[in-house]
Amino acid sequence: MRSVKIPLAAAAVAALVLAGCGTTSDRTSDSPSAGSSKSCKGADGKYVIGMSQANVAEPYRQRMDDDIKAAAKEVPQFDVKFADAAQDNAKQVADVDNYITQQIDLLIISPNEATPLTAVVKKAYDKGIPVLVLDRKVDGDAYTGFIGGDNVQIGTEAGKYVAEKLLPNGGNVVELKGLAGATPQTERHDGFAAGIKDNPKIKIIASGSGDWLREKGQAQMDALLKANPKIDVVYAHNDPMAEGAYLAAKSVGREKEMKFIGIDALPIPSGGIKAVEQGRLSTTFTYPTNGKEAIAAAKKILVDCGTIEKSQILPTRLIDKENAAKIYAEENPTG
Repeated sequence: MRSVKIPLAAAAVAALVLAGCGTTSDRTSDSPSAGSSKSCKGADGKYVIGMSQANVAEPYRQRMDDDIKAAAKEVPQFDVKFADAAQDNAKQVADVDNYITQQIDLLIISPNEATPLTAVVKKAYDKGIPVLVLDRKVDGDAYTGFIGGDNVQIGTEAGKYVAEKLLPNGGNVVELKGLAGATPQTERHDGFAAGIKDNPKIKIIASGSGDWLREKGQAQMDALLKANPKIDVVYAHNDPMAEGAYLAAKSVGREKEMKFIGIDALPIPSGGIKAVEQGRLSTTFTYPTNGKEAIAAAKKILVDCGTIEKSQILPTRLIDKENAAKIYAEENPTG
């Protein structure tokens, strides 16, 4: 199959949001200021950024942190602090509250779940701290900018791939979902359902929740294999769960009976691109970590004293056996 470049929906650009800057010592008012502050030192300032990560046990999220760290090294005015919520909403709320107490200059957050993190994100934003939300959304629009992929579109493309390429004559699909309450889980499910709807012979016969983790995905698949003697495709909401499903099937000698699909396509030895190249996964879809884009947005806000778009949607592409090696080499030019 030829490689496919999939343009995601164009950025849903709302009104440009003024996101001014200032050092921690400049911020004294607790009144809402739409993500801006009265004083701006621009390139002469020093800025503390707080990064609140949902769970670094997920390789995708560790790569996001690594990409933020690498990009921030190129901006001498930035000092980035990192906190890992370990998939605990209460801890992530506490992490953000701690950043607010420290009077950081900008907050970057990838929420564990949308609703439980909404209030504390709004709290930071209302105190004049610019907020960049990555990958997973919060409720409402009390933030400076969102950066992420179009998860509905990714799910739709995965569904179309199954309906048109893997199971044109129909078949049984098992779905391994991410963490309930995280917006990508709902969006990737809804998109997939839309992608297969034109092929009524395809049935999602069972699903399980692997919480984005390989071990949980493997445990869920163990049970699903016992309950379902005929499975043609496993659609997992990320690559680690797809790999876990593959390992579960292999342990009972059934891995050749089905195809495995994931999402993330991290360009690392343990990532989805290599899993496709080595034949464990049939395909995966790239899901940008948003790290370098987040730092670029932070620089525009704090150093350049500029504006950013309310929503920045990043593209994806399909990785299959035909293009996996080439794309991996492109992403790792030094080997």
